[in-house]
Amino acid sequence: MEPPLHAPMPGAEALAEPLRSRWSPSIFDDEHRLTRDQVATLLHAAQWAPSWGNSQPWSFLVAERGSSGHDVLVRHLSRGNSGWVPRASVVFVTATQVAPAPDSGDGKGWRGGDYALHDLGQAAAHLTLQARAMGLHAHQFAGFDREAVHDELGVPPWYRVVTGIAVGVRGNPDDVPERDREREQRERHRRPLADFVWGDSWGDPWAAP
Repeated sequence: MEPPLHAPMPGAEALAEPLRSRWSPSIFDDEHRLTRDQVATLLHAAQWAPSWGNSQPWSFLVAERGSSGHDVLVRHLSRGNSGWVPRASVVFVTATQVAPAPDSGDGKGWRGGDYALHDLGQAAAHLTLQARAMGLHAHQFAGFDREAVHDELGVPPWYRVVTGIAVGVRGNPDDVPERDREREQRERHRRPLADFVWGDSWGDPWAAP
């Protein structure tokens, strides 16, 4: 069912699975559901991501389709995401700790915030790759009112809501608007290594093979 446009582009052929076949579809089957064991496995993948000093600053809100948390998220999606995100089987709302918790004893010595966004990114990547290894697809997104979702879902003020990760299986393109079908057909491209990998100094490209 995978369209040819999403085959690995030059440079990706040597990557291991599930890195090689990972991509972000926008057409999900709105009748598919994940079992609680499947959701737990995805979260365990995030749980075992590396973090600074084993601080594990990430948190995830599980917004399963039909739940009250899902309703809150859907209400605050951007126009561009409001058509496809609600169709996913589950959406993980990601958050990370950016300040010490009150009465935690961390005080001014707490440094986890320096690396919290980096560590959350690693946890999200682990979840995304685990989804692909399970025959699922994940599409990360940022188009929603993060402050409203933060407040309505009761996230503590020392945490920042960052992104969403929609997970499910691919659906029928005929079931979605043309705009979402077009998004599905975009070719995958990445900047060449020479644009962002430096050698002895910044701006001095590393000599890639």
